Amino acid sequence: MKRLTDNKIILVTRPTRLAELVIRFNTVTQARFYIEHQGADFADYLREDQVYHAARVQAERILAELGRVQTLDRGYLPNFIFGPDDTVVILGQDGLVANTLKYLNGQPVLGVNPDPGRWEGKLLKFGVGDLTKVVPEVFAHVRSTRSVTMAKATLNNGQSLYAVNDLFIGPRSHVSARYIIHYGKDSETHSSSGIVVSTGMGSTGWLKSLLTGAAAVSQTAALVLGPPPEVAGRRKTERAPAPLGLKAEFPWDANYLCFTVREPFATKTTGASLVFGRVTPETTLALESRMAENGVIFSDGVESDFLEFNAGTQAVIGIAERKGQLVL
Repeated sequence: MKRLTDNKIILVTRPTRLAELVIRFNTVTQARFYIEHQGADFADYLREDQVYHAARVQAERILAELGRVQTLDRGYLPNFIFGPDDTVVILGQDGLVANTLKYLNGQPVLGVNPDPGRWEGKLLKFGVGDLTKVVPEVFAHVRSTRSVTMAKATLNNGQSLYAVNDLFIGPRSHVSARYIIHYGKDSETHSSSGIVVSTGMGSTGWLKSLLTGAAAVSQTAALVLGPPPEVAGRRKTERAPAPLGLKAEFPWDANYLCFTVREPFATKTTGASLVFGRVTPETTLALESRMAENGVIFSDGVESDFLEFNAGTQAVIGIAERKGQLVL
């Protein structure tokens, strides 16, 4: 077999819901009993698993004709060492693309949708059948890519963590996070539910939902708790006007990040003025933990891959020195 390259092609896969159930319940039969006992449709789990397995087999066959293929389960991403010349093919949902990008350093990434009838896949630009044409174009460097800005949290103990969508800094559970925030030249002691730092790619996700919720609460509260004079004649049960359109989205390759503080609580010793802003190379964001325990920093919604952020720990949040490269 004459391959196009001797460089590795890393095929990143994820377990289906059925595979995860079998891990939990040991057999398909026991998994079926559990799902049907809950009143759910087990046939949907079977269909998803069959379609994904077929897509994986087809992808492995196509890629094996083009180069050396190594299949990698998403669970091994944090400890896997990618080669500088690897080409990465991701077979899964959008979240798997984001979770893979943060472990890379400029390697081209192809997002492949294994089940277009099930997943919309905004980051999954290709079907399995497209690999025959697209991968050789990537090898020949004639395929365009889109640069993705990443965020990075660096601790005073030398540890660091990258994020493609967002970083969360706060408590492991539903308690108050206590910390000092340093933003630009200003500082403030906070008690809040934590801080979310968003990249451009993540700005349509968690950041957008936080801004939408804040706008809706602000407008509705005026009616429920005490409307200003111009709306005093409305009944308290009257629905507030729709929230003003907030454009949370910003470019994937933007040279800045956005942070927002969740539920800041102002007291005699804590403030609530430094709650939103841009993080740029010139305007930095730094945090100092005042939590005795259970303080964490995690990225892209993966809580199992985290840094401890407890008392004495200082974190500097900024733009990562490397960028992701998503093949178009």
